[in-house]
Amino acid sequence: MTEFLLEMTAVLESFGITRAEAVARMNYSWGKRKFGPYPDLMCHEAPEHWAYGMYYDDGSTATVAYWDPDTDRSTWTVNPPPPDGDPAWTLPREG
Repeated sequence: MTEFLLEMTAVLESFGITRAEAVARMNYSWGKRKFGPYPDLMCHEAPEHWAYGMYYDDGSTATVAYWDPDTDRSTWTVNPPPPDGDPAWTLPREG
């Protein structure tokens, strides 16, 4: 599971956010979740699937269609990071 979560962190960082924010977004989304050994049920989707959903909102209730090159990304907005002071922030914020 560690490798899976590290891959998801890398995808989030590829959006231009810090590792601290990437980890905070993951903690905020899944902080209370218990994971089984690899492959946990969440591994039925690629790390990109979860990362895009944590970072972007495409204005629908469906999954953000990151895999489709014809998707209209102009409507996507960035979900806000966890609020300051939230326990999801477990790494020091950079800058």
